[in-house]
Amino acid sequence: MNGEALRGPMSDTTRHTTIDVGGMTCANCAATVEDAVGGLDGVASVDVNYATDEATVEYDPGDTDLGAIYQAIESAGYDPVRARASVGISDMHCANCADTNEEALEAVRGVIDADVNYATDEATIEFNPADVSREAFYDAIEDAGYAPVRESEDGDGDERDAARAAEIETQRRRTLFGAALSAPLVVFLALHLLVTPDPLPETVAGVSFGWIEFLLATPVYVVLGRVFLKNSYTALVRNRRANMDVLIALGATTAYAYSVAVLLGLVAGGRYFDTAALILVFITLGNYLEARSKGEAGEALRRLLEMEADTATLIADGEEREVPIEEVSVGDRLKVRPGEKIPTDGVVVDGESAVDESMVTGESVPVEKRAGDEVIGSTINENGALVVEATQVGSETALQRIVEMVKEAQSRQPEIQRVADRISAYFVPAVIANALFWGLAWYAAPETLAGAVDAVPVLDLVAGGPALAGGTVSVFEFSIVVFASAVLIACPCALGLATPAATMVGTTLGAQNGVLFTGGDVLERVRDVDTVVFDKTGTLTEGEMRLTDVVALDDDVSPDGGQATVERLGEEDVLRLAASAERDSEHPLAQALLEGARDRGLSLSAPESFENVPGHGVRATVEGREVLVGNRKLLRDAGVDPDPALDAAERLEREGKTAMVVAVDGRAVGVVADADTVKESAAEAVSALRERGLDVLLLTGDNERTARAVAETVGIDPENVRSEVLPEDKADMVEEIQSTGREAMMVGDGVNDAPALAAAAVGTAIGSGTDVAIEAADVTLMRDDPRDVLKAIRISEGTLAKIKQNLFWALGYNTAMIPLASLGLLQPILAAGAMALSSVSVLSNSLLFRRYDPDEEYRLLGRFRS
Repeated sequence: MNGEALRGPMSDTTRHTTIDVGGMTCANCAATVEDAVGGLDGVASVDVNYATDEATVEYDPGDTDLGAIYQAIESAGYDPVRARASVGISDMHCANCADTNEEALEAVRGVIDADVNYATDEATIEFNPADVSREAFYDAIEDAGYAPVRESEDGDGDERDAARAAEIETQRRRTLFGAALSAPLVVFLALHLLVTPDPLPETVAGVSFGWIEFLLATPVYVVLGRVFLKNSYTALVRNRRANMDVLIALGATTAYAYSVAVLLGLVAGGRYFDTAALILVFITLGNYLEARSKGEAGEALRRLLEMEADTATLIADGEEREVPIEEVSVGDRLKVRPGEKIPTDGVVVDGESAVDESMVTGESVPVEKRAGDEVIGSTINENGALVVEATQVGSETALQRIVEMVKEAQSRQPEIQRVADRISAYFVPAVIANALFWGLAWYAAPETLAGAVDAVPVLDLVAGGPALAGGTVSVFEFSIVVFASAVLIACPCALGLATPAATMVGTTLGAQNGVLFTGGDVLERVRDVDTVVFDKTGTLTEGEMRLTDVVALDDDVSPDGGQATVERLGEEDVLRLAASAERDSEHPLAQALLEGARDRGLSLSAPESFENVPGHGVRATVEGREVLVGNRKLLRDAGVDPDPALDAAERLEREGKTAMVVAVDGRAVGVVADADTVKESAAEAVSALRERGLDVLLLTGDNERTARAVAETVGIDPENVRSEVLPEDKADMVEEIQSTGREAMMVGDGVNDAPALAAAAVGTAIGSGTDVAIEAADVTLMRDDPRDVLKAIRISEGTLAKIKQNLFWALGYNTAMIPLASLGLLQPILAAGAMALSSVSVLSNSLLFRRYDPDEEYRLLGRFRS
């Protein structure tokens, strides 16, 4: 097939791409994909081959991009193949550096989307694996002037850790080198400022004292400043954008060059070699502390990975032997002795023991495990020997998936970060323009400005101000000081770190407490939730139904009112026929019937025909009889009168049980009832949520009486109960709740909850949930405890509070300090020190959040609720 759509003249940069497309089952599917992609502006031609499952597209990247093409294919209902890669990046010093790398990566042919996180020094890239390889990412980053961390094929992260350690060590050595040479300059400065008369000689051995300062400052400027000068050149010349390195290079070079000019007698004035050196020392010290803080922020994830077992005891051919964990395959049987780590995810096939799962779920109490129970890799076997059959290995284990989920969450930032990004994009050029303006203004009108500043006494002008205004330095020298201070005081780093640093700590804290967020944006949405909607079975209840009652109806009256000669069915007959009808059903209610029948020793028959009626029950033919098991609507739709069973069914439902009417050959013959135990923590969770002012609703497919009984037990208002909701209608119900302006969190665990989880503002899958539910969720609770919903909300609120604190400090710092520097009230040395301190303070504030316990409300300074 060949579908082409010309969209006008194409540019010289036309690109071709070949995309593997999943989900196509016929030629019409290929035509659908062609129509969807061909309808995009900028697409010149599209050819979809159903036989090879490939789409070949020619497009103009000036009018559309690969992301739009992928979205068009997905919107058409098909699955374009994409891959994800994470690349570590060294030498980033501010948010503008991250933006530069993002642009470089997104320009690579085959890249769908790129996100660079300055706080974690990582790029997360979505790409078409048919078009591009990891090497192309490395090349793009290097071309942008930065250093990618080249990793081995296994991608175990050792190279990235080594690069982080090398960066910390490099910054430490530079700081020590600069500090050693700058120490005499600090002494000279102190003597000059504090001792009268000035004890420093004009000459030493006939050589101007300034040359001694030159000899001390020049190695510092060359060694420490070279990095900033090189990065500034790359930013301005190659990438055509200004970043923090430009500000530092401008400030330090201005002070150094002016001092050299004074030393050579080219201009009159004071020397600022000490300022030039100390600017670079302070900034390098700040970079060192920042690199250390970033390393500490990611330490929790590294500790999780370090907890993985290195070896496993493999049972093969009746013998036990120790093998590297990499050699374990799905289906292998492993021996786990007391005190050992369980090597990988699996299921217990023999033995009983208690397992410490705290490192994954945050639950400190060991969990009893026996044959048939699932175990998580890297958790610790406490007191009994177990034989475990491996079900997931390598990157598919729960621990690895948790780490990957947290990393992905850290790469997705809250909406509030977009504000910071917009500010950062214009920040450096605005700072340079501001510094030039005030430097020229002071040069042009020193007396006027000095008079205006003196009229509002806050701080004294540097050196008393320019000489024309009664100060001790020339107008030109004072203008240079103002320019250098105004450039150096600004700190885009703090602004760039404010959100990602807090997000990194918050998502990691969540993982440590068994709460997994799929993105930083989810943290923001969780904070805004005002309504929590709980599914019933498996969420507020244990999800393990048990047969509790079997009622045989004493109805021997025929439908025409005469005495019937019908067979009278007792309780065992009712249960046997009902359980036989449910034999092919996977529903928990059906499984409870089957288990109850087996416990009573009943012999079940295979149904000759079986039909599942979603949301209502089953219809089957058993031993030649037509059997219905389900709710009243099932019977009415089949033309069977359910009224004879109503009294018994309603009585059982008032007791919180799920009653199912059994009909045989057109008449109601009995009622069977299952019950699910409400979780002990459910009432506490609901109470705590309501105390926070949140509305709590119950959404279930169960009948109204059972739903209300459970709601009453856990403390949900009767008017907030939505019962008898069909699986396909749950999402509609959530959307209806949100249509009134509410922000709803849906909490569920089953396959039938997945659409509702996706429809909610925040979908939350509880730990015992199915993979489908977890896949659709924004938040995953590793434990089966509804109280962890509260943990998720608290962690979200705490993280957003930290982000606001960081942004308040970053914006407040720049708002307050830039005017002070512009008005000549700050020495360049102090400006550089404050700049270095600001970014470190933002990281330190974020790291303090690691101490937070989400079992308690987050409070600012331990006192004020955020």
